[in-house]
Amino acid sequence: MNPVSCVSRRLQLAFLAGLTALLAGCATGPDANPRDPLEPFNRGVYRFNDAVDTAVVKPVATAYVEVTPQPVRTGVNNFFSNLGDLWSTFNALFQLRPKEAGENLMRFSVNTVFGLGGVLDIASEAGIPRTKIDFGQTLGRWGVPSGPYVVLPFLGPSSVRDTGGLVVDLAADPLNQLDNKANRNALWALEVVDIRAGLLGASNVLEEAALDKYSFTRDLYLNRRQSQVDRMIDKGIGIGDGE
Repeated sequence: MNPVSCVSRRLQLAFLAGLTALLAGCATGPDANPRDPLEPFNRGVYRFNDAVDTAVVKPVATAYVEVTPQPVRTGVNNFFSNLGDLWSTFNALFQLRPKEAGENLMRFSVNTVFGLGGVLDIASEAGIPRTKIDFGQTLGRWGVPSGPYVVLPFLGPSSVRDTGGLVVDLAADPLNQLDNKANRNALWALEVVDIRAGLLGASNVLEEAALDKYSFTRDLYLNRRQSQVDRMIDKGIGIGDGE
């Protein structure tokens, strides 16, 4: 990717994050949930995302599962997970966690060299553990508070901290290094479909179990992210989460 294109993409992401925060601030109400003071705005974005998912993303993911053989889907998931292992390696280093950094780097190396670029998950078969770590978790590890819950257009549940981390995650995505725009966009689309396909079962359970899908999703997301940061602190050197 050329420098101008890279800078332009990062500016677009920063603008999106800033616009989201600005609009969310206007939506704050006196009776807001303490963890979700931006709820009126967030619910509007949630309804938009749900409509897009219902009309486009879920049907495509469902068709993908129905027409694509399981071994192929597994290979696709392994490929993207392998790319994630590389970024998790750097985040483990940022958190001063050499054990997890070494394990993730070993996973990436083994699967890239012996697993056809990551299509085969040789590392898991060899018993090498995976620790998924993103930059939002790294910020939490070093004491950055979560901040208000935020629902991002197309991207879904987040928080102020995790939105900032997401900008870094996207900038560091190895797919961004591809110069061929058509190939890059095709891989991004395939990754989205792969992720959504893996959530089909969970979304069906949510449809059946939750009276208020928005509140259920929000509480599940915030509790899960807090648990992830807490586990990192327990394994680290005692830096608090700041929440």
